[in-house]
Amino acid sequence: MSDALSRFRDSWAHLRPDLDLSSMEAIGRVLRLAALMHHITDTALTDAEVTRPEFEVLAALRRSPHGLRPRQLTRETVSSSAATTKRLTRLEQAGLITRTPHHRDRREVQVTLTDRGAQLAEELFTGQLQRESELLAPLNPDERAQLAHLLQRVLAPIDRA
Repeated sequence: MSDALSRFRDSWAHLRPDLDLSSMEAIGRVLRLAALMHHITDTALTDAEVTRPEFEVLAALRRSPHGLRPRQLTRETVSSSAATTKRLTRLEQAGLITRTPHHRDRREVQVTLTDRGAQLAEELFTGQLQRESELLAPLNPDERAQLAHLLQRVLAPIDRA
């Protein structure tokens, strides 16, 4: 079975037979898979009230029953503080989140989901799980677990979040 990375590898192998291309094959596939999954998610969210990055904020808040501070959301969603601020403003205007002064430090805010935001996060998350399951359909349950384990081994040393 061939994919784009197979073609890229073959081209590079022809140009530079002296190079070990195994890292390009693995990382390239992870990056391509992520880009394609983002596209699939973006397309699926076309009719939703939120963009994919905004959905990521809603999902992070749904996992955190007491809410999160903006800098925590920035880490959780691997984005910039400016992007987080923009997303929070948009989600607050849409009535999906609230920002209240933090109980210990009033200079900080605590971001929480509104009831409507929690309901939307649940609906969107269910759809996302379905899309991801369809994407992994070529793998049996053992292969899915093995893939998850291998990716965790690679990600854990570099993921500071």
